Amino acid sequence: MLDADFFRRWMTATAASVDREADRLTALDSPIGDADHGSNLRRGFVAVSAALEKEAPGTPGAVLVLTGRTLISTVGGASGPLYGTLLRRTGKALGDADAVDEAQFTEALRTGVDAVMQLGGAAPGDKTMIDALVPAVDALADGFDAARVAAEQGAEATTPLQARKGRASYLGERSIGHQDPGATSAALLIAALGEADGK
Repeated sequence: MLDADFFRRWMTATAASVDREADRLTALDSPIGDADHGSNLRRGFVAVSAALEKEAPGTPGAVLVLTGRTLISTVGGASGPLYGTLLRRTGKALGDADAVDEAQFTEALRTGVDAVMQLGGAAPGDKTMIDALVPAVDALADGFDAARVAAEQGAEATTPLQARKGRASYLGERSIGHQDPGATSAALLIAALGEADGK
């Protein structure tokens, strides 16, 4: 069973990963975006770590709702609302349970991913974070490591695609040949599940 401590570890591991990879995320964002994806996310997850320490939510759902709210209020650009919606809606779907099993978490995360697709109007193949998140959720039934591999492969598969959503879509064919920074950071979020589980 996954309790509030697990979800706090997940967010802490994500924060550490975003901090490590912030420069790479910004470098990926540079040719096809505003060159601020890494720095924006880093700022957001520093705020998340502080909020979780201060409030110490007692349920999985509360951890994710607080995280989502914090990201929406601290991250600039599109990634704040998108990541905020993903985690808030996942948290709300988990409800007030003290602990959830992996099947319940998978369904809740799918609800969060669906909410992001609705908010951004993106579908798989549009060269966005959805290209990492959808395969990750589909693979979660086989465990966190399978989800990590699926998310990483999904992110890498955005390189030959032409962006159809977001800032990169304005570039048209010039967006081809660049790995999507949002899909890359989404893969970091999914990979952090395994780190949280291993502690």
